[in-house]
Amino acid sequence: MGDALTNETIMVVGAGIVGVATALWLQRDGFEVTLIDREGPAAGTSYGNAGVLASGSIVPVSVPGLLTKAPSMLFSRNQPLFLKWSYLPRLLPFLRQYLAQSRSVEHIAGGLHDLLHDSVDQHHALADGTPAARFLSNEDWIYGYADREAYLADGYGWDIRRLHGVPFEEMSAGDLATYDPSLSERFGFGVRLLQHGRISDPGAYVGALMDVFCAKGGVFQKATIRDLAVEDGTCVGIETDTGVLTANQYVLTLGAWSGPLAKKLGITVPLESERGYHLEYVNPSIILKSPVMVSAGKFAMNSMDGRLRCAGVVEFGGLDAPASKAPFELLKRQVKDLFPDLTYDRVVEWMGHRPSTADSLPVIGQAPHASNVLLGYGHQHVGLTGGPKTGRWLAQLASGRAPNTDLAAYAPSRSINR
Repeated sequence: MGDALTNETIMVVGAGIVGVATALWLQRDGFEVTLIDREGPAAGTSYGNAGVLASGSIVPVSVPGLLTKAPSMLFSRNQPLFLKWSYLPRLLPFLRQYLAQSRSVEHIAGGLHDLLHDSVDQHHALADGTPAARFLSNEDWIYGYADREAYLADGYGWDIRRLHGVPFEEMSAGDLATYDPSLSERFGFGVRLLQHGRISDPGAYVGALMDVFCAKGGVFQKATIRDLAVEDGTCVGIETDTGVLTANQYVLTLGAWSGPLAKKLGITVPLESERGYHLEYVNPSIILKSPVMVSAGKFAMNSMDGRLRCAGVVEFGGLDAPASKAPFELLKRQVKDLFPDLTYDRVVEWMGHRPSTADSLPVIGQAPHASNVLLGYGHQHVGLTGGPKTGRWLAQLASGRAPNTDLAAYAPSRSINR
């Protein structure tokens, strides 16, 4: 990547939080930026996430013991892990490598910590002084447990957080009730994570950032990317449904849809869609002081503008199949069990695609087979949390500046056979 020039053009493909953040940082570095997306800002998981800036979410899903637990979880209607069985043959190669990463938890947690630990500050650096800032706030992140024994059973993950300096404190049932009366008698034990944040409307937040980008001269173009034209190690254009588009540099931030193009560019890190679900209770009778993780159900609850969003569940089923009914029904049962007194006007259902790599670390850096292409995708559950910092790193790389963090853990050329 060359030095940034005021007239150097760059195209960012994908308008989720990673793409929009990248476009803004590039614009601030003096690039002429075009942002391309087939729909518009935050049309996917950047819209449907839990809205938590979860800087302490450094423990991957694949931890020791998951392999023995997974089969029983898949056959239980009350566990937050689902699989479309017709998709299993295609999933197996990814799944084998995904489960094998339980041997690399310390490496993964270190990479996630480097990306996420200052998430709130990174969002403020991106949004402060713009209309998007009104959606951003510094908040605690509450984990609710049935009792202290359930918390101790999760000790492996809390030990990892403690090792990396994630600040948290234990809470009794009384502490929870004092902190937030709406949590009275909901949990028997809790954990309060400090230095976290909240986005009150993720879709509107990313849309507001997009408006800032456009107001400052950035160009948005609606188009579907079909292929990359690569000659002698350089991308000479991207083929779209509107024609061939060209620039000096390109950044691909296509989330779960990055796989085919990434393969062409020499990336071998396996990628899958980890389908996520949410319910929104519109005009709810309960408003939470801070976002809450319901540990037993592995889903988050967050009070947003005029609704209560409950987001979670892991389903493997690819990009094409429609939403499944069972994850929605599970979330509804769990919310009713926890908040039987909740009233609301209606419930809105949503399903989206989290881009998950086999080692739970995003792909950030230069494409092996194209010197003028950068990649930023694969953030699984923490795309909103890590999007602004990823965008800043990508802008630095495009400008020829070395980030002050070793990005080897996220390298597109890495091997995950650890």
